Amino acid sequence: MTNPPVRPAPLDPEMFDPVCPSALVPFRVGDKWATLILRCLEDGPRRFSELKVPLRGITAKSLTQSLRALERDGFVARTEREGAVRRVDYALTTLGRGLLGPLDTACAWTREHWDELIDAQEAGLARAAGRH
Repeated sequence: MTNPPVRPAPLDPEMFDPVCPSALVPFRVGDKWATLILRCLEDGPRRFSELKVPLRGITAKSLTQSLRALERDGFVARTEREGAVRRVDYALTTLGRGLLGPLDTACAWTREHWDELIDAQEAGLARAAGRH
């Protein structure tokens, strides 16, 4: 008999600040939710319902689409377990785990240039508003 996989600690509902600068990061992997999903999977496999906890504001449809795209691109593996209750887990693949270092670098760069990014975004919005 095999032991069930060890589950990582629950995800922190406050893992992502609502004013998180993810929209300011000029680097994208997949859609706007992809990097946040990768971070949620950093410590081990998660169920769909677990991923929704820190990803406040994501719809079930968007989460499904993001997970499918990450799976298609080879960053996430989906595992279905049969039993009394069907269970689906999502986990990083080796390729997905390889993105964590570059994501750390992108986050550090964003923190370092936070004020400049905010100023540039506000200036761009002001210019756009002036054209209407």
